[in-house]
Amino acid sequence: MRDGMRRYQGKGVGVVSGARLRVEVRRHGTSAVVKPRGELDHHTADLLREPLESCAEEVGARVVVDCSDLEFCDSTGLNVLLGARLKAEAGGGSVHLAAMRPVVARVFEITGAGAVFAVHGTLDAALAE
Repeated sequence: MRDGMRRYQGKGVGVVSGARLRVEVRRHGTSAVVKPRGELDHHTADLLREPLESCAEEVGARVVVDCSDLEFCDSTGLNVLLGARLKAEAGGGSVHLAAMRPVVARVFEITGAGAVFAVHGTLDAALAE
């Protein structure tokens, strides 16, 4: 493990943690809430990929990525999110993004990726939809 401690307990809840990124997964009703904290880049992307794709692979999955504590996202991180979106949609599900900080929202704006996700201003708004 190049980035520190890793622990993931499966599709329900769990934590994956590294030096610069921590990912928490929990259930909220029928949604899986995935919360990355820290920096999402080519060094940390695999820490998010495993739990996010695990949630997205469920048939009819509804995954909400709570971006409120995501401090940075590069193109590798963006590709992890796009890949999870494709997996979810292949099974009739969806990936929603919530509470993006301006620095992260800018990546989605520049690349146009925001147009392919359901983007919500807050986690509560994403969960209420």
